[in-house]
Amino acid sequence: MTSALLPTYARAKVSFERGEGAWLVARDGSRYLDFGAGIAVNGLGHAHPHLVAALTEQAQKVWHVSNLFEIPEGERFGQRLVDATFADVAFFANSGAEANEAAIKMARKYHAAGGHPERFRIITFQGAFHGRTLATIAAGGQQKYIEGFGPKVDGFDQVPYGDLDALKAAITPETAALMIEPIQGEGGVRVIPPEWLRTLRALCDEHGLLLILDEVQSGVGRTGKLFAYEWSGIAPDILSAAKGIGGGFPLGVCLATAEAARGMTVGAHGTTFGGNPLAMAVGNAVLDVVLAPGFLDHVRQIALRLKQRLASLQDRFPGVIEEVRGEGLMMGLRLGVPNTDFAAAARDEHLIVIPAGDNVVRLLPPLVIGEAEVDAALDKLEAACTAMTARMRGAAE
Repeated sequence: MTSALLPTYARAKVSFERGEGAWLVARDGSRYLDFGAGIAVNGLGHAHPHLVAALTEQAQKVWHVSNLFEIPEGERFGQRLVDATFADVAFFANSGAEANEAAIKMARKYHAAGGHPERFRIITFQGAFHGRTLATIAAGGQQKYIEGFGPKVDGFDQVPYGDLDALKAAITPETAALMIEPIQGEGGVRVIPPEWLRTLRALCDEHGLLLILDEVQSGVGRTGKLFAYEWSGIAPDILSAAKGIGGGFPLGVCLATAEAARGMTVGAHGTTFGGNPLAMAVGNAVLDVVLAPGFLDHVRQIALRLKQRLASLQDRFPGVIEEVRGEGLMMGLRLGVPNTDFAAAARDEHLIVIPAGDNVVRLLPPLVIGEAEVDAALDKLEAACTAMTARMRGAAE
């Protein structure tokens, strides 16, 4: 069958018609345990009743009015995010890439408003992923995403993660900010140690730079804190979030201190759909659940069980699983077999996992999973490991 869709995705030959919690039901009725959550988006699982109720209730009122008018639910959502984080202000968008665009523009505008428009360059780190717009692919620096789209957008300097000398050498009078993911998601679930984040904070303070944290994938409870930066004891100047913040509804946000946002005055930035009433209703519903007493405690507890079970699985299949890495319910398995083959083997067992860089598969389950789902996932992962081991032996004979 010829598709009318642009062929930019290598889609698996399965489609789903409904979901409930951590489970998806395919059109043939088969059930899949979803440890991908739409790439860390469906943090509260599928068809969460509180989110469904919030969306349907708002849909009967008003969907879109534009930002030419006040949106009370957006004011409430923004205030709740500010109250729960380091931030003083919020800007709502529709995706992680848009949130990162806002962060990049804000950092540049901060220095321009302070009389230093020459300070526009942003230092990022190898293995990063910040989105698919022209600016964010330049920020990410991965050639496979940049190639063929003309000259790379200027203003981004990449250094190896962990190389302090290279980082210090890259800071110039034109540097505006440092930008980093506390956990590199697409880069292979690489956890940035808290001491490195503290070093970055100190360097920013020393040189008058802004610290931008991309928490599009690591935020909204995924690591057992509302945002991953909380584990380090530092605070950024600007933070981008998306994915889990909408629980499946397209939603992104750029959070910032009032000082970092000083240049973002009327007309400096904008969006047609960002902050629409539907998105704001769902975002508030997500916070109702994630900020409820005991929710993040549950994430930390179930994450510990998952990590322990994965370590045991690695011990039994060291040729398949070389390393278990990650934080909370953002886990990665670095493999001794091709990660796409492993993801296919897991899918054969009706388990969804997500390939990433560094030959890793990501485990990004809904935050609402319990012990039964962890145990079921490990049974399916064990079956996938067994299948891959048999395949390796067959290839060696």
